Amino acid sequence: MRHGKKNIKLGRKTAHRKAMLANMAISLFQHKRITTSSTKAKALKIFVEPLITKSKNDSVHNRRLCFSKLRDKVGVQLLFDEISKKIADRPGGYTRIIKVGNRMGDNASMAMIELVDFNTIYNNTSSAETIEEAVVESASE
Repeated sequence: MRHGKKNIKLGRKTAHRKAMLANMAISLFQHKRITTSSTKAKALKIFVEPLITKSKNDSVHNRRLCFSKLRDKVGVQLLFDEISKKIADRPGGYTRIIKVGNRMGDNASMAMIELVDFNTIYNNTSSAETIEEAVVESASE
């Protein structure tokens, strides 16, 4: 039974796990999408979502709380300046995990984790508007 076991341990000691998750979070904030194993992606989602929620309210206290987890000035700056502006109206669910198959070397299940509002394929409103305009024009003719 797994009563009272909240965090995913990933086969690492606490300090290594926290450092790895902080590095992966900074990479996610910089590149908006990273590919990793499915278990690490799930652990990263649990780590990142509260930080993004804190970034919605830009205060010195929230910046310090996020810095204590990330330990990187550039990552905190990206989070508060760029990412929080884009997700300001979203109530939650800031990341998306997409399974991408198995890794060649050890057959580990891989997943791509991305920030939802930064995906240009699904959230491309300009292309959706042009498609709607084309449908309206063809219907009027």
